[in-house]
Amino acid sequence: MNIPSDSDDGLQQLVGMEVSAVSFVRDYVELHFDGRVLRSLSDPRGVYGGAAWQFPLPGSLDLMHCYIGETVDGYEEDPKRILALHFGEHRFVIPLDDGSSLGPESAHMVGVDESGRTSVDGGMWIW
Repeated sequence: MNIPSDSDDGLQQLVGMEVSAVSFVRDYVELHFDGRVLRSLSDPRGVYGGAAWQFPLPGSLDLMHCYIGETVDGYEEDPKRILALHFGEHRFVIPLDDGSSLGPESAHMVGVDESGRTSVDGGMWIW
């Protein structure tokens, strides 16, 4: 298994990628990028179309679906505070602070292998 030490390499892979799916799995959220998967294990929040949302509050699921088809045009990472993806005027934020995390990690991303399938052989980044 390839676990890169530089988390920015994983985020950089998402720039220019389009969100292909948003999945809700029990108590976490996934953003899919045609193979790559970013899992938010702490409750994400963000702004879409000027409306602020926070998972799992009412209305957040509807707004998170709006990210499907949006393209990542930037990101920011503050290892003790947030991981954020930028989509023009929209933003998707995963809190990384100790108070937001329910376990040993707040988020992770799984890359794609040489055949284009989601696989830790394509890299795994953990925050």
